Amino acid sequence: MTRVTKLCDTKNIATINGMYPGPVIYAREEDRVAIKVTNESPYNVTIHWYLQKLRIIYVNTLTRHGVRQKLSCWYDGPSYITQCPIQPGKSFTYKFTFVKQKGTLLWHAHTSWLRGTVYGAIVVFPKHGVPYPFNPPYEEHTILLGEYWLQDLVQLEHSVLSGGGSPPPADAFTINDTYKLDVIPGKTYLLRIINAALNMQHFFAVANHNLTIVEADGEYTKPLTVNEIMLGPGQTMNVLIACNQQLGKYSMSMGPYMSAKNVTFQNISSIAYFQYSGAKSDTIPSLALLPKFNDTLTSNSIIGGLRSLDPTNIPKEIDTNLFITIGLNVQKCTSTTPSQNCQGIKGGVMAASMNNVTFIMPNISLLEAYYRKINGHFTEDFPDVPLKGYDFVNHAPNNIPYNTQSITGTKTKVIEYGSRVQIILQDTGTLTTENHPIHLHGYNFYVVGYGSGNYNSQTASLNLIDPPKLNTIGVPAGGWAAIRFVADNPGVWFMHCHLEVHMSWGLSTALIVKNGQGKAEKLPHPPADLPKC
Repeated sequence: MTRVTKLCDTKNIATINGMYPGPVIYAREEDRVAIKVTNESPYNVTIHWYLQKLRIIYVNTLTRHGVRQKLSCWYDGPSYITQCPIQPGKSFTYKFTFVKQKGTLLWHAHTSWLRGTVYGAIVVFPKHGVPYPFNPPYEEHTILLGEYWLQDLVQLEHSVLSGGGSPPPADAFTINDTYKLDVIPGKTYLLRIINAALNMQHFFAVANHNLTIVEADGEYTKPLTVNEIMLGPGQTMNVLIACNQQLGKYSMSMGPYMSAKNVTFQNISSIAYFQYSGAKSDTIPSLALLPKFNDTLTSNSIIGGLRSLDPTNIPKEIDTNLFITIGLNVQKCTSTTPSQNCQGIKGGVMAASMNNVTFIMPNISLLEAYYRKINGHFTEDFPDVPLKGYDFVNHAPNNIPYNTQSITGTKTKVIEYGSRVQIILQDTGTLTTENHPIHLHGYNFYVVGYGSGNYNSQTASLNLIDPPKLNTIGVPAGGWAAIRFVADNPGVWFMHCHLEVHMSWGLSTALIVKNGQGKAEKLPHPPADLPKC
């Protein structure tokens, strides 16, 4: 535990190596990395992430968000999906290669809500001698957007889930904890921006300056110049910013994007400073104008404007076609103490689902159960389409909690190696329409379509020329997103909403990609030091 003082309050928080945010992990494309994680805390641990020994000060699991983990599913990190947690006093060494991967990514805890303080950046540079596909910046800086709670996050998670209701809003938003960036007039800087927040999506802008997006989720994009960007948790963007304004001090601001209705959230901004060299220290800063908190049009236009710089291997024909609805549910109260355990809407229990299936986390690693053929811990019957069709956006059932319930189970979808997969992700209005940042482990996918309303295959416009390649897509509020990828990475891959409370409520599933032919297409044997449950 690391002792910190914020908001006039001192408390212990979970950290990696005593740092908040955690250390930046630097590598180059095709680097092979090894990370030894030693759990010195009294809690179980795992990791989703890079290349140094780590001393864990109260963590449960870590994950390398966005690392493709080609043939290294055992090291992906989500607890009870690809591994059991590292127990107190034990160690586990993560090993993986950045296969054809470069850019800005995120590592974070992947057990409990410790991701709220246990996170950091991964920066993967191109191979030596390989330039950026844009003019080299004068300097590069990493910016982490976060949330901060005065309450202990483990206690917060327990109280929210046991109470059956919604979480309280964060007490503050953070930009690199505290931050000021000194810049030189006339120079261009590369900002590597990461949203590491727990439960909020965020706008980000710099007063009086344009941002030119050149990378998203570790993949180069055609340059897109905007006034602001919007990032869901786990999403990253690299932007170029030219120092072409008068000498002065300019605010870098983050603020919430909340597309759901009737949700309590912290409607404030957090400000850091972008200060020109030569400006007087007492200069009054220019303020960045952020969009309104519910500005879905701006949010959609940013993602909708992204295009891949050099797209390859976009599936034109489809072998596996999934249509997945996503949204929130309210379960009927069955507790004998409803005042303590049924604090959801109208006395129900909050839940979330994909195709109206609320995912139940197993008590052993799904990957190990699948690999060793241990029966009884999961089923292979996740539905390809919703079990019931209706007007998902406009006339969803909402007679809470009598027709807003989901079925529960550890249901997975099995996919043949090499399949060309399309997944339509459809938002629903069962409780409220909402933008959901959906993250798929083990893959980057092409976002070939993105629109409002209910998806209609006859009228939907798909981009099969230069769609953006991402690992997390914000499915628009009251809308849909279409993603495609080739299933060429065997293993058990978690797909979930990256709003932590939604994942805890069950908005997730697991895709099992079977082995192909030969060593290069098969999951290796589990490592000898794989943690045991």
